[in-house]
Amino acid sequence: MYKVLLADDEILDLEGMKQFIPWESLGMTVVAGVNNGFAACEVLEREKIDVLVSDIRMPNMSGLELAQKALELQEQLQIIFVSGYQDFSYVKQAMALQACSYVLKPMDDSELIEALGKVRLKLDHLRRRQETETAYQKAIPVVKHQYLLQLLQQPLHRVPREAMNPQYRFQRIAWPVRAGLFELDDAALLLNHIEKEERLRLIEDVHLRLQQLLLRKGLEYICTMQPHRTAVLLPAEASAEDFDFIREQLAEEFPFTLTIGTGEPAHHLQELHASYEQAVTALEYKMFRGKGQWINFTDIPREEMQHAATLDLRLDALMQAMTSYNLVSIHDELEQMAVLVSGIRSRFTVRNLSLYILMKLNDHLHTMQEDLFQMLGLELAKLDVLLQFETIDDIFSWLRRKVFEISEQLHNRKSSKNGRLVQEMVDDVRQRLHESITLRDVANRFSFSPNYLGVLFKEETGHNFSDYVIGLRMDHAKSLLTGTKLKIYEVAAQCGYQYLPYFSRQFKETFGMTPLDYRRQHS
Repeated sequence: MYKVLLADDEILDLEGMKQFIPWESLGMTVVAGVNNGFAACEVLEREKIDVLVSDIRMPNMSGLELAQKALELQEQLQIIFVSGYQDFSYVKQAMALQACSYVLKPMDDSELIEALGKVRLKLDHLRRRQETETAYQKAIPVVKHQYLLQLLQQPLHRVPREAMNPQYRFQRIAWPVRAGLFELDDAALLLNHIEKEERLRLIEDVHLRLQQLLLRKGLEYICTMQPHRTAVLLPAEASAEDFDFIREQLAEEFPFTLTIGTGEPAHHLQELHASYEQAVTALEYKMFRGKGQWINFTDIPREEMQHAATLDLRLDALMQAMTSYNLVSIHDELEQMAVLVSGIRSRFTVRNLSLYILMKLNDHLHTMQEDLFQMLGLELAKLDVLLQFETIDDIFSWLRRKVFEISEQLHNRKSSKNGRLVQEMVDDVRQRLHESITLRDVANRFSFSPNYLGVLFKEETGHNFSDYVIGLRMDHAKSLLTGTKLKIYEVAAQCGYQYLPYFSRQFKETFGMTPLDYRRQHS
């Protein structure tokens, strides 16, 4: 409803306008009716008014004087003058004040209603234009974010013309700049015990705070890459000391340290991708340098960079051997890892290596809907076990015991009667992820009651059946997004989601980003 202020020193006319004009049908409401200009100004000073209907001839302050003051207070105000004087000079002055209409007394209600109808059309038009402009201004940061993601993640021979819109300010980048990646250390581990909604809220709070601190330093080219990573375009001469305050501030407010990896300087938009890839490599090297550090790509020895990549391959092989209960392969992979790590012992922070191995184990078990910390009975919040390690030999002694323990638990679950049944259920679900799957449907297939099968499934896996199926669907979606060229709606359909927005919302709740963002980051 548009707000109307009435001003007329003739009480009968004032009351007549209040009573006999169908304000509600006009989409308007009378906020106040006053009999002098000073009272009208008081209303305008305390409340937003859309329409002022004022008599021109009033004592002490005329309607024209009131209109001038009113427009100073609220420049979008629409004004209708009413007067019994047909003096042309008044009409000219009224039009100079952009009055929407001039109604003569004695007033015909229909004339005022017609004038108010025209005012409403004008107000509707202004409101639509303002809403469009507001929506456009809100969209600018989102679109700028998407273009910056594209510039960082994809090698480009030609920058999209649309990205050079002045609103996105890419022309104003002060070259050279380098890509910087800010990562929250151990976020996946430290937040694993927190409920999903609380975890997502906390991560969002951290991102917002980090963005505030970066903007305070004059850095405006910022985008979220992953739930725990933020990319920033930094001045080429930026150093660790420039960002000590940001890292200290975040450490005071949140339970994280911050590691920053930087690439080599880029001199134009097409070079940003290479600098970003170097920043990714630098950030991954924190396992050797330690957390809470500033790591430049140019400072990383190439030989040790290769060792880090080989270690990841060995860990992947270890996970496969552990899952298949291949004890000989587990032993062999651990021995090869120990030899590899011993060659770069001087570069390791022992606790960092421990955390890195735990993270990789937990990520792998998560794809099987298992939880490392539940299986080993570890206190996630404290992780006291890591503080016991003084040497890499200690790490592998502990790791050997725990990997065999996990592998045996997985094997026993598959071997038990109930474990075999649950595994058959899981295999059946995996083959039909593109279908609509319910516990009742699966129970009918295996000739059990849904209630019994639901309890049994929870006992064996630690998860409700529906949550477990969602986890399988999400993991399948990740593999389709990175391993195929299927369109997003086709991926959704193959994962059992016929309604694309619901699939996108479920994916974002699970991984903290949309399917499209995930594909861009992992392509």
